This record gives sequence, structure tokens and C-alpha cells, in this order.
Amino acid sequence: MVDTLQVLFAIGFIVFLVYLVSRILLKPLKLVLKIIVNSLFGLLLLWGFNFIGAFFGILIPINVVTILLAGFLGIPGLILLIIMQFLL
Repeated sequence: MVDTLQVLFAIGFIVFLVYLVSRILLKPLKLVLKIIVNSLFGLLLLWGFNFIGAFFGILIPINVVTILLAGFLGIPGLILLIIMQFLL
């Protein structure tokens, strides 16, 4: 009886440890995935704006900073980049 109970507690503890380790390891992976998705969204925003802006002579250079800014802030980030382009 004691051996069976000890085995069940050991299995439960191992399952808990696997769950805890997987939560710790997956959290940074989710953050990296979110950064990648936002960066791709920013790249699409910039590419679309440059495609339309080429007709009006307004272009925003596509680099890491502008992609991340447009990706994290979305449309307001793109507007900020347009304003910065006019000011500089």
C-alpha cells in the first residue's frame, strides 16, 4: 500500500515538474513569436504605404527600426513615421 502511494505521489510530482518547466520555457517563445508576427505586420504596413506613397513621392525607408515601430504601434506608428519623414 505504501509503495503504491509513493509511486503515485512521485508520478504526480514529475507531471507537475514537467508542467512547470514547460510553462517557463514556452513564455519566452510566445514573446518571440509575438515580436515576429508584429514585425511582419509592420513590414506589410510599410510595404503597402510605400506602394501607394510612390505615386505621391512619399517613401519611408524599410529597416529594422521602422518595421518594429510600425509593427508594435500599428497605424499610429505608421502615421508617426510619415510625420517624421516630413519633418526630417
